[in-house]
Amino acid sequence: MSAAPLSMDKATRLAWALERYSMSTLASNTRRKCFISYHHADEGEVQEFIQTFDHDQDVLIARGIGASMSGDIINSLNADYIKSQIRSKYLRDTTVTIVMVGRETWGRRFVDWEIAASLRNTTTSSASGLMAITLPSAANYVGKQLPARVQDNFDGESGYARWWKYPNSSAGLATLIEEAYSARTVLANLRDNSRSLRLRNA
Repeated sequence: MSAAPLSMDKATRLAWALERYSMSTLASNTRRKCFISYHHADEGEVQEFIQTFDHDQDVLIARGIGASMSGDIINSLNADYIKSQIRSKYLRDTTVTIVMVGRETWGRRFVDWEIAASLRNTTTSSASGLMAITLPSAANYVGKQLPARVQDNFDGESGYARWWKYPNSSAGLATLIEEAYSARTVLANLRDNSRSLRLRNA
């Protein structure tokens, strides 16, 4: 278990420590609803991840859009409308967003929109926890990078988001998801959603 980030004040560090202390127990008993954000080119690997950790091992309950984002969202130029519609239509009952990082994920506009919607507080739902997982096909790719909005929230163990290698156990993934879930409250002050929406693919 890692130490609390040094940037926290004493009270926040204590809350963080208490949350982390109970995470392994929570992870063994709780399946969080997780929104899976990915580039469609990586769909085969993502479906394998979902099959393994949702259907076979019951670690999470996966949600996602796939290739079916509605036209009113795709064609809109209103950033607030885009984020609110994605949040209400696709992320409504999820609490953690997992970004599956492939070779080209960083440059996809829909991925950026999904992350932006995940980080948005609304009157009906709180912002989601945020984590990234590198897909096996990108593990040794020299040019791999995070989507910019995830990078804005990633600072080793001191940021709102975390970036992990592909999980090798269900218990390990469950603990990582609990960390992201806990960050929604404990690290809420570190959440950064100020970047303008990406309007085109890189």
